[in-house]
Amino acid sequence: MNRYTYACPLRWADADANGHINNAVFLRYLEEARTRMFRQVLATDEDGRRRNAFVVARSVVDYRAPLNYRDEPVDVHVWVTKGAAATFELAYEIRDDDRLYVEATTAIVAYDLNTGRPRRLSEDERAFLTRYSTS
Repeated sequence: MNRYTYACPLRWADADANGHINNAVFLRYLEEARTRMFRQVLATDEDGRRRNAFVVARSVVDYRAPLNYRDEPVDVHVWVTKGAAATFELAYEIRDDDRLYVEATTAIVAYDLNTGRPRRLSEDERAFLTRYSTS
């Protein structure tokens, strides 16, 4: 399985009063990794980005261990677990080599922002997702 890996920097403001990364911040880490991963397939012009957008329909986050603030980044691994005509699911792990902090999934819908409606995935998008697919 080919995973996309993003070395996510931690920010001092991400930590709570106990020095742990706040639970809500992990969704931002998932978003950062996902948007960097999808730069490979997104349109470069504004109209293309609007017609070929993706929106998150659902997020599930399982917290496994506290992540303390530090100067070193944490790895966010992303891969595709399911796919259909207009939707797919991404799985994530936020971890170091020896410690798992978060496991998560997001359901993503291919979306046309101009019409406000879901759309079918293009062949290029399907090929891109296949590179990171478990199936």
